[in-house]
Amino acid sequence: MERLIKSMTGYGRGECTGGNVVFSVEIRSVNYRFLETVVRMPRLYAALEDLVKKSVAEKVARGRVDVFVSVETEDSKNKTIKVDKDLALAYYNSLKDLGEILGAPEQQIQLIDIARFPDVVVLEEGDPDMEEMAKALQTATEMALEQLVNMRREEGKRLRADLYSRIEKLEGFWMQINDRAPNVVVEYKEKLQARIKELLESVEVDESRLAAEVAFFADRSNITEELVRLQSHFAQFKAALDSAEPIGRKMDFLVQEMNREVNTIGAKANDLTISNLVIVAKSELEKIREQVQNIE
Repeated sequence: MERLIKSMTGYGRGECTGGNVVFSVEIRSVNYRFLETVVRMPRLYAALEDLVKKSVAEKVARGRVDVFVSVETEDSKNKTIKVDKDLALAYYNSLKDLGEILGAPEQQIQLIDIARFPDVVVLEEGDPDMEEMAKALQTATEMALEQLVNMRREEGKRLRADLYSRIEKLEGFWMQINDRAPNVVVEYKEKLQARIKELLESVEVDESRLAAEVAFFADRSNITEELVRLQSHFAQFKAALDSAEPIGRKMDFLVQEMNREVNTIGAKANDLTISNLVIVAKSELEKIREQVQNIE
């Protein structure tokens, strides 16, 4: 089974007939911290809303999911025409009385005129087969969800490729920082010795005090722990990229931790070369953070 991360953005559409109606289902999904499903459908079929939400929950773990259900009548098998005879007679008598008052002949009252009055002729639909309609709606929903999930999976492929390349860039910066770090203390000692000699030309340098100062600087600027943790975060992030499970939140957490370590390295290193590498690494991390927001 191919293991792929999925995006939270997608679209799908499905259609199915049941109970003499045609259900058309459109589903759109966008980024959201949790799963939120909003169903819009005619009130007559509101009892079937939970069925739609359950189907979505089985296929989607995270994201804002909007479901639009439209219903069209397929035929008139369940339709009947009902005539309210008492109401029609009441309208007729009222028109007849009005004609007498106005001196109009009774013959002017037309049957079509009576039929046009409200509620005289009513088109009624028989009781729908809810079980059959529920099956049709579920089928249409599952068709739309299949398209939606496929689109989210395809977008996930693109996200994975982009994120993997960016993590590799960060690993390149990590190697440069790791190679540079040992030289920082050596260069600090050399600069400190040169500065002392410049200021105190005729005074012999106290090697023990110099060693203590260098040791203090080395301890304060040591970034070994941060580099080790950062390397571990890279490995976890790569492993997450090959997961078929919803890992968007985990990846978001890892990006936060990577950013924390990079900031600490920048604050402790006290070196221009490392500081410049930290700046480009933070820029890359921000791009990764934006992309991770799209992952389920």
